[in-house]
Amino acid sequence: MPVTEKKMDVPRKFVPYEPAKGEEYMNEQQLEHFRDILLTWKQELMEEVDRTVRHLQEDASNNYADPADRATQEEGFSLELRTRDRERKLLKKIHETIDKINEDDYGFCEACGVEIGIRRLEARPTATLCVDCKTLAELKEKQLGG
Repeated sequence: MPVTEKKMDVPRKFVPYEPAKGEEYMNEQQLEHFRDILLTWKQELMEEVDRTVRHLQEDASNNYADPADRATQEEGFSLELRTRDRERKLLKKIHETIDKINEDDYGFCEACGVEIGIRRLEARPTATLCVDCKTLAELKEKQLGG
């Protein structure tokens, strides 16, 4: 059975937040909105981990006689494990972000202190930099690292 890599960006379903005119940035309703997004995302990732464990257990019982089939199976396992490792790192970032929400320290750029913005946070709830600082960081990285 071929394994396909599934990218887990943000949760599959959420209703975009529509702030009221003059609403304070990162008020309790907004923080709750992002906490819900992050908890849903975490739950989806954990369900994916459970599916992977079941799949690996089921597929590991197949002992292929053909070396090519066995190599294909092992490559599939390797791909799934790399994907789960990335998701494990993402789960850590989600936990850190939920901690920031709980500490009332969410939604502001760690570099310059400006508002990151609701739409950017909905696209990337674990973002810690505003668009300008992120762009600058990527340019610096590109210049230094190639």
